[in-house]
Amino acid sequence: MAPPSKYRNNKNPKGALNQFHKPSKKIFKPNSKSNGAIDSEAPPLHLEDDAPDFPRGGGRSLSRKELDEVRAEVDAEFESEGRVLKKKSKGVRSKGHSTEDEFGSLFGDGITGKLPRFVNKITLKNVSPGMKLWGVISEVNEKDIVVSLPGGLRGLVRSSEALDTFVDKEVKGEVEGNFLSSIYHVGQLVSCIVLQLDDDKKEKGKRKLWLSLRLSLLHKGYALDVIQEGMVLSAYVKSIEDHGYMLHFGLPSFAGFIPKNSEAGGKHIKVNTGQLIQGVVKSIDTTRKVVYLISDPDLVSKCVTKDLKGISIDVLVPGMMVNAHVQSILENGIMLSFLTYFTGTVDLFHLQKTLPASNWKDDYNQNKKVNARILFIDPSTRAVGLTLNPHLIHNNSPPSLVKTGDIFDNSKVIRVDKGFGLLLEIPSSPIPTPAFVSASDVADKEVKKLEKSFKEGSHVRVRVLGFKHLEGLATGVLKTSAFEGSVFTHSDVKPGMLVKAKVIAVDSFGAIVQLASGVKALCPLRHMSEFEIAKPRKKFQVGVELVFRVLGCKSKRITITHKKTLVKSKLEIISSYADATEGLKTHGWITKIEKHGCFVHFYNGVQGFAPRSELGLDPGSDTSSMFHIEQVVKCRVTNSAPSSRRINLSFIMTPARGTGDDMVKPGSIVSGVVERVTPHAIIVDVNAKGLIKGTILPEHLADNHGLAALMKSVLKPGYEFDKLLVLDLESSCLILSAKYSLINSAQQLPQDVSQVCPHSVVHGYVCNLIDNGCFVRFIGRLTGFAPKHKATDDRRADISEVFYIGQSVRSNILDVSTETGRVTVSLKQSLCSSTDASFIQEYFLLEEKIARMQLSDSKGSELKWAEAFSIGSVIEGKVHDTKEFGVAVSFQKYNDVYGFITQYQLGGVNLETGSIVQAVVLDVSKMERLVDLSLKPEFVDRSKQGSSKVESHEKKRKREACKDLEVHQTVNAIVEIVKENYLANSLQSNLLLMGHTAIKHYFLQINSSMLDWFICCSVVATIMALPSPSTGGRLLLLLKSVSELIETSSSKRAKKKSSYNVGSLVQAEITDIKPLELRLKFGPSFHGRVHITEANDDKAVKDPFSSFRVGQTLTARIVSKANKSENNKKIYQWDLSIKSSILAGSSDEQDMPMIKETNYLIGQRITGFVYKVDNEWVWLSISRDMRAQLHLLDSACETTELEEFQKRFHVGQSFSGYVLSINKEKKILRLVPHPLPAVPDLTTGNNPSSLPYENVTTHIYEGRVLGGRVSKIFPGLGGLLVQIDPHHYGKVHFTELTDLWVTDPLLGYHEGQFVKCKVLEMNRSIKGTVHFDLSLRSSLVDQKSAELGYNIQSPGQRFEKIEDLTSNMAVQGYVKNVTPKGCFIMLSRKLDAKILISNLSDGYVENLEQEFPIGKLVNGKVVTVEPLSKRIEVTLRTSGTMKGQKSDTNNFSSLHVGDIISGRIKRVESYGLFITVDHTNVVGLCHVSELSEDRIDNIESKYRAGERVTAKILKVDEERHRVSLGMRSSYLTDDKALSVRKEDDAMEENDFEAANHLTSPESSPAGPDDLDVQCENGKNLILAEVESRASILPLEVPLDDADDLEMDNAVKQSIVPVDNADTIVEKNKRQAKKTKEDREREIRAAEERLLEKDIPRSADEFEKVVRSSPNSSFVWIKYMAFMLSLADVEKARSIAERALRTINIREESEKLNIWVAYFNLENEYGNPPEEAVVKIFQRALQYCDPKKVHLALLGMYERTEQHKLTDELLDKMVKKFKHSCKVWLRRIQRLLKQNKESIQASINRALLSLPKHKHIKFISQTAILEFKCGVPDRGRSLFEGMLREYPKRTDLWSVYLDQEIRLGDVDLIRALFERAISLSLPPKKMKFLFKKYLQYESSLGDEERIESVKRKAMDYVETTLA
Repeated sequence: MAPPSKYRNNKNPKGALNQFHKPSKKIFKPNSKSNGAIDSEAPPLHLEDDAPDFPRGGGRSLSRKELDEVRAEVDAEFESEGRVLKKKSKGVRSKGHSTEDEFGSLFGDGITGKLPRFVNKITLKNVSPGMKLWGVISEVNEKDIVVSLPGGLRGLVRSSEALDTFVDKEVKGEVEGNFLSSIYHVGQLVSCIVLQLDDDKKEKGKRKLWLSLRLSLLHKGYALDVIQEGMVLSAYVKSIEDHGYMLHFGLPSFAGFIPKNSEAGGKHIKVNTGQLIQGVVKSIDTTRKVVYLISDPDLVSKCVTKDLKGISIDVLVPGMMVNAHVQSILENGIMLSFLTYFTGTVDLFHLQKTLPASNWKDDYNQNKKVNARILFIDPSTRAVGLTLNPHLIHNNSPPSLVKTGDIFDNSKVIRVDKGFGLLLEIPSSPIPTPAFVSASDVADKEVKKLEKSFKEGSHVRVRVLGFKHLEGLATGVLKTSAFEGSVFTHSDVKPGMLVKAKVIAVDSFGAIVQLASGVKALCPLRHMSEFEIAKPRKKFQVGVELVFRVLGCKSKRITITHKKTLVKSKLEIISSYADATEGLKTHGWITKIEKHGCFVHFYNGVQGFAPRSELGLDPGSDTSSMFHIEQVVKCRVTNSAPSSRRINLSFIMTPARGTGDDMVKPGSIVSGVVERVTPHAIIVDVNAKGLIKGTILPEHLADNHGLAALMKSVLKPGYEFDKLLVLDLESSCLILSAKYSLINSAQQLPQDVSQVCPHSVVHGYVCNLIDNGCFVRFIGRLTGFAPKHKATDDRRADISEVFYIGQSVRSNILDVSTETGRVTVSLKQSLCSSTDASFIQEYFLLEEKIARMQLSDSKGSELKWAEAFSIGSVIEGKVHDTKEFGVAVSFQKYNDVYGFITQYQLGGVNLETGSIVQAVVLDVSKMERLVDLSLKPEFVDRSKQGSSKVESHEKKRKREACKDLEVHQTVNAIVEIVKENYLANSLQSNLLLMGHTAIKHYFLQINSSMLDWFICCSVVATIMALPSPSTGGRLLLLLKSVSELIETSSSKRAKKKSSYNVGSLVQAEITDIKPLELRLKFGPSFHGRVHITEANDDKAVKDPFSSFRVGQTLTARIVSKANKSENNKKIYQWDLSIKSSILAGSSDEQDMPMIKETNYLIGQRITGFVYKVDNEWVWLSISRDMRAQLHLLDSACETTELEEFQKRFHVGQSFSGYVLSINKEKKILRLVPHPLPAVPDLTTGNNPSSLPYENVTTHIYEGRVLGGRVSKIFPGLGGLLVQIDPHHYGKVHFTELTDLWVTDPLLGYHEGQFVKCKVLEMNRSIKGTVHFDLSLRSSLVDQKSAELGYNIQSPGQRFEKIEDLTSNMAVQGYVKNVTPKGCFIMLSRKLDAKILISNLSDGYVENLEQEFPIGKLVNGKVVTVEPLSKRIEVTLRTSGTMKGQKSDTNNFSSLHVGDIISGRIKRVESYGLFITVDHTNVVGLCHVSELSEDRIDNIESKYRAGERVTAKILKVDEERHRVSLGMRSSYLTDDKALSVRKEDDAMEENDFEAANHLTSPESSPAGPDDLDVQCENGKNLILAEVESRASILPLEVPLDDADDLEMDNAVKQSIVPVDNADTIVEKNKRQAKKTKEDREREIRAAEERLLEKDIPRSADEFEKVVRSSPNSSFVWIKYMAFMLSLADVEKARSIAERALRTINIREESEKLNIWVAYFNLENEYGNPPEEAVVKIFQRALQYCDPKKVHLALLGMYERTEQHKLTDELLDKMVKKFKHSCKVWLRRIQRLLKQNKESIQASINRALLSLPKHKHIKFISQTAILEFKCGVPDRGRSLFEGMLREYPKRTDLWSVYLDQEIRLGDVDLIRALFERAISLSLPPKKMKFLFKKYLQYESSLGDEERIESVKRKAMDYVETTLA
């Protein structure tokens, strides 16, 4: 219990669970508003406070007098509240209710005020989330832990809450199975925290208490400064080391360690990872943040928490032992005060004596000192419970010496609690156990006064009802009924036991019942009735008492059944697999029904299986129809195997017995009569002794699958099978087969593995199919397996498509294993093909049987019709109908018999319906009553010649024909008819004989779609049987190979297709008219088409098919045959032509005029017909094989026509155009509507036919007006990107959008808009890429002739050339860029001008960016024009005076040699200073040799840009505009007076170039400027290198002295100024003058070359530059930026690739610059950017230093703020370059920017990875980073750690001091200096430190401190000298 609270009974608030992880915002402090009362409200789970309840280190903040006053006010407030509440509740609550509520309440009162009557007690009503409890583990399960809590409560801990997350992973990785049992054990005392309280779903009224054992929650309020020596802490064992155990307290802020020698007595205790261990704090290492513990159990049990001042309630943990003293005695316990500020209560069951008598209060006097342990803490009410139990005080759980259900006769009554119960002493061994009997369990009848019925000291008989493990207290019962009955607890329940129980709850899942002893059980829904029911029966009403039988008891969960048969069963039960003895009869219930049997369950989870043969079913019966789930069955155990948990059952109570002679064995042949036909089987009465029945499955009726189904459909009871093969026996039923292949080979079929001969071919049948192969069964259960690769010849074939269950097969035995009994077979057709005609023979015999059975009523008399249709005879019939596939014939005598003649058998004869024909019989199908006929002359004539007038000679003629044939003779035959299962072939030696061959033997591996190809094939076959009754009167043949038949058919089919050839004239009938073709029919059944291009010689005809109609007959010539690949898609076989020229030509195919695609020429005019129109293209048909395309943008140039593109073209329309390009592979032409310009030489590279199909630009030329489509609108002044071709785009400059100068010329344009444009300029690069400059100005695109040129007088005048401009000419332009010194404007697409800030306005311009935004239209006048440098200067001032515009000539005329001038340094270079002369725009050069009389080593350190200087003019060269200056002191000594003139701001060339970048189309945040990178070759170049790179000077050096070009910061270090000439100063002064003159001469030569060049403004100019400076990355990057400004990303990429190939391999830094620029390019324009950058990055790694490449990519990611990619790359870098200090520092810097807490871990990891010699560098740089952007305290810690190890490193002291000086904490800095100067260092180092100290104090200006430092320095000197 904590200090007093304003609210006494703070129950669990609503929403407490929702606030589980929210920290408390309340701080425990006096509240003035409540008159000193202490407000202690907190959320339910008070895991985190912003501040401790009391400040650490101090006592009370109030004096004793003030504290007494506060307490008095609190008491008065509580009394007043009590009176008010009493008034409000008067008459509502009874006294009993008040007592009960108070008895179960939690309160925080204690130190003063009104004392409560009862102690704090934990119940399910007042427990709340966040409450901390002490408990003892009572069960450790696989998924949870059961904890016994105070007051007999029971809590559950999920496995995820048993450990903290990271420890959980480590433990699970090391421990397999139940990892909880390896770290927790029953009886272990644990501290836990309440997570939530849920209602029990299975039982209403019950609630589940969910707990957590995670130390991260229990130690939430802990910090390193809270932990004191001697404190007891709990921790996880994180890892086991050689000398001890690493510990984890659940908090990341500190760790722990226990040495192995700290255990008691040196005993070694087995410790597992993750185990919870307790120890006493021995010492604390605050630097390393490690707590050292001792794990001696005796010491742990004796340690008491010290009385710390200001301790918070969050620090209190259950199980903590404290010193306490008795404060007051309550009705059921005592109140103790502990740790100064806290009070807690102890109830009667936690006193020092386990059996306290009625005078227990005498043992606890006021202020008695005791040792107590914390039992529970409730942060919400600040209530604390304590225990004095001696076992718990010694940190042991109380012993459990009794079991539930035990009966003790002589139990002594120790104490009688009025109204509550009795305390008994149970005589357990070795020590007695206390037990408490509540008043309700004392007797069966209500006892009003316990003290009268039971006297202290008397003995009673008690039965143990339960046990409270934490208190060591048993609960008992004295009721007489408790000693009666067989079931009292769960342990008394046995499977199979009959019990009576009362229904207490009924739900959808079943009923919950309660036995007389109070034990509860579940009766599942399926066991509430004998049958399967959907909802509980009405019989189960709450309160009804029924009889049940126990099914099983597992983990205190009892399952019972109310099935009538089971409850009343007198048979023995099976409750374990050992109980199942052979022959045992018992009851069970079916849980699962399969085709092969039933699964039966018994008691206690035991199950068995009854196979189908033991179910007692009639043959053919369905298992599921005879039995149902949950049915109770009586069964017999046939055999059992307890070790493998298997029981075999039988539903047949008396097993069938028979002698060996009477039994029919598998493999024997029997006969039988059909008894009945079921859907799944045929039941047969077998003609054998004993009246045995047999079963034939439908697939076993025949070898042929189709005939088997027909046979089943016609079978009727009474049909007799002559021969049946016994496959197997199931109980008393035979499994039979009528397959002809199995019956004939019954003697050869194996029944056992020993009978199987390898490499033999055996008949069998498929019994099962799986993905990996199929199973083949023989006799009995003997089965072979054919793997998938052995099942078929085609490994790609699907097993399920080739085979079916029950299929007859021939198998080749590959391997036999007698040990395992496995037989491996092959079913490949190549290995198992048939050697006889048994399959086809059975087919014809069975076909005749089926036909007779179909006509069984007529007794087969109707089959006599077949005798009249003998094969080979001539029959007369009448044509009944004609179809495309053949002719149907009817016969006068036989109305139900039909004949059929296929198209192939017509012999070219056209038949009409009703005509009489005489045909030869080829085949007869008796089942279908169908006769196949032939009209082929060779058959009809031969039959007529060989026929006799007497019909009786027919048989004789057949016999004579067969005389020449012998069995096994090889004959040649031709396939005449193809049936589904066989072929009818005519023998070439005797056409009167037809031979039949099977095409589907025992395999289904021939595609049915290939059967039609067999017709007319010539085959080689072997005669297997001559015509006889056993063969159905047919000649049976065996094909040599079916595969050969397929090959032969495919090779000969083309030759026999028809007699029509290419070039033949045919008469055809029009069947359909399509927009692009005529469909024709000719011949018997041939189809063709006439393409629209083959309809007329004149293709200009608009509709060639307008004069034709369906049904019209016309003459056509076959011009080609359709491709085979198209046969499946097209319904025609021939291409025909009706052109007059074709019809009049020769019929020879070679002489036909065929237009080949190679005859088309570029520019040729051709006509085609539209067959498709899509969004972009018009597709035209030029000929049968040639197509053409017309693009949308090529079709017109007017925008209205382009918008109606699809409406202008329709299918069938003719169109004439000119060939632009030819794609010979795809046979596609590209057309344009206008003639092409004359091509100078078609044999050169300009020939469009030699270019790729997509890249032809012949039709686009300068001055051409064409249609376009806006593809992209660039931001700012970028203009438009317009598509003018399928693959080409042009750029429209911002000034070429409109004729007039308007404010926003882009207004009105949108992407996808059609525009009319004119090509202004075309630029073709070396690689062939073409760039187009376009114009949308109406004055240009609407001109009829492009020769008129620009209209000079028009208001929208554009100046393309600088020569067109003169001074004072009025111009207009758009603001392009604004700089601090003025702005730039664009006059046209080629010309820009600059405006100085002084010429922007007549008045003062306050804000340049606001008054002159980019894109603003301005009007001005030309001031100066410099054609050589292409510089134009404009003024916007309207007044005549223009400041600062004096000509250079006037400026130079005012300067004379010897004049002393003043000026400002404009730029500092290593070779001299550039100085701007005041009042002029002249810039002079003061060489380094003229700066001083002495040598200057570092010019940059002495002079800075912007400084004012005085110089003397040494030389003036007006012709070349050069001024040389000198600043030596000797020059200036005689001149004192200087005239200072006002300077003017000079614009710089670098601004001009920046304008180009900023206004480029891609000038977005990552535009072309981002390609500029920081190069690494920033070294000064000698003059020879300057000369070699003179051609790139326009990019980086001033064009004249007046306009200096400053480099971009990004490339300032990579491209060194070319003017640098003086890098070597001669020591010999005699040669100084000569060296100076030589240098000046070379500089002058370089500057003269500069004047001849200019900044590149086109691709050609850049090409010149890169050719002259191929190794300069800067030039290449500028070239890339230039291309990006033209929106040509692909070109920029190609330049990057070219640069990488060109730059010398030694120039690694230059190459790296290109790679980095490539990164930036792909990051902006890649698709997608991430993948594109990664690809370039992987390539760069192969050529450059990997670390530099990684760092460059990292820099790009950081610059573009791609945080995720940055982190991922850094993770890879610290692994790849773990020895690099720079990489680790980048990692630390990144973590500091993100404010992450894992910095220390990264530092530790870096120190482990880096070599030792890099540690100082790394730590010092890390410390500097901490000072700059992290936590300075961490930086100080790092410096202090280094200085402890290296105290004499003055460099470390210097850096440390510099960082502290930068922060500015004077006291800290001075203390650090004092430490430094007190070291014993060498004098040189001490001098450095004293000097630095003195400089610091001097900077502060404290004279006293300065003198103090000087004195200390002097003292050191004196001490050292002494």
